[in-house]
Amino acid sequence: MISTKPLREADPEIAKLIEQEIERKEYSLELIPSENIVSEAVLEAAGSILTDKYCEGYPGRRYYGGCEYYDEIEKLACDRALQLFGGEVANVQPHSGSNANMAVYFGLLQPGDTVMGPKLDHGGHLTHGSKVNFSGKFYNIVGYGVDPQTQLYDTDQIVALAKEHKPKMIICGATAYSRQIDFEGFRKAADAAGAYLMADVSHYAGLIVGGVYKSPIDYADVVTTTTHKTLRGPRGGLIIGRTAPMKKISKIVFPGIQGGPLMHQIAAKAVAFREALQPEFKEYAASIIDNARALAAGLQKRGFDIVSGGTDSHVMIIDLRSQGITGDIAEDALGKAGITVNKNTIPDDPQPPARTSGVRIGTPAITSRGFTVSDMDIVADVIVRAITNHDNEAALAAARADVRSLCSRYPLYRHKAGTYWSAEG
Repeated sequence: MISTKPLREADPEIAKLIEQEIERKEYSLELIPSENIVSEAVLEAAGSILTDKYCEGYPGRRYYGGCEYYDEIEKLACDRALQLFGGEVANVQPHSGSNANMAVYFGLLQPGDTVMGPKLDHGGHLTHGSKVNFSGKFYNIVGYGVDPQTQLYDTDQIVALAKEHKPKMIICGATAYSRQIDFEGFRKAADAAGAYLMADVSHYAGLIVGGVYKSPIDYADVVTTTTHKTLRGPRGGLIIGRTAPMKKISKIVFPGIQGGPLMHQIAAKAVAFREALQPEFKEYAASIIDNARALAAGLQKRGFDIVSGGTDSHVMIIDLRSQGITGDIAEDALGKAGITVNKNTIPDDPQPPARTSGVRIGTPAITSRGFTVSDMDIVADVIVRAITNHDNEAALAAARADVRSLCSRYPLYRHKAGTYWSAEG
């Protein structure tokens, strides 16, 4: 017989660690731009009985019996994804954004083909051509970067690079780029080389469906994204594209690189997509950018440098060189103050990736819990205090107390009775 014990009895060690994480999150400022806070409905779907089932294949073409309800769940997820983004075909099975990107590479290219993608220290992701990643190992990568003066992608330069190198595919999209990406300009580059255009909008997806960031759907042959980050869903991947390339790509997702899909996660994706279709999600997306711009302005007012001078999205990179501190030290100091960020490279960073000259900051999670523009100057102040006092334990403790007080204004998981939702189930 299976156990019917609640988690606290079945595995008190794991239960305690989960409760400690809830406590950490409740009283910390989550400023990593790739993280967010899902709804209780998404958590419920992700933790449901759907985790039990094998559903290899696609709706109507499964390799296991008993999939009739799972077919309907997956079709709902795909339909809602297309409602959100547009496009012709959606595949909701990728376990992650990296898996989604891998499926595109393997579906449209041959090993050794030339691919153009953003350099890692110029905003790109590991799967955009890093030498330590499959993308850099299996393909001939031509990296492009930001203009050294503007710190923006210059699509005229990228068109010229495409004409020179004739890539089979061009990747646009970024993991650490704060400005609007010129998807139309990248389409011109792809056309100049006769290349596929893949847009990886993992960071911007929620902003796109919220109508506050331009969409690549009319320009790219295929669009990949994670379903967490600004989209505020469960961890996972999504691919949307034109019918012809998607036939090749879906064959790579299954049976090429994945077996049974994670149906509990697909159900949770469907729930998140439904939430993103509601009018209030547009308000949320607009608030993310309003908060990011206000936070960037607050940091600049206090003498901190922001890469490219500001943000058009949810993310910003602080260039710490003028502060005489590296990203790893700043990340550690901010962590002691209850502020979670990640160290991040700046364009042409003189520091190694384990140290970096910058930190990456974003506003999706604090916006989800209710922070507004009026709070951003306070957040900027405590960030600056923590970084400038990185070697002063008393100052960091004082900043930590202020962060805890600020977070108490916007309860995350506590109900009126003062108990966590996880402790009541």
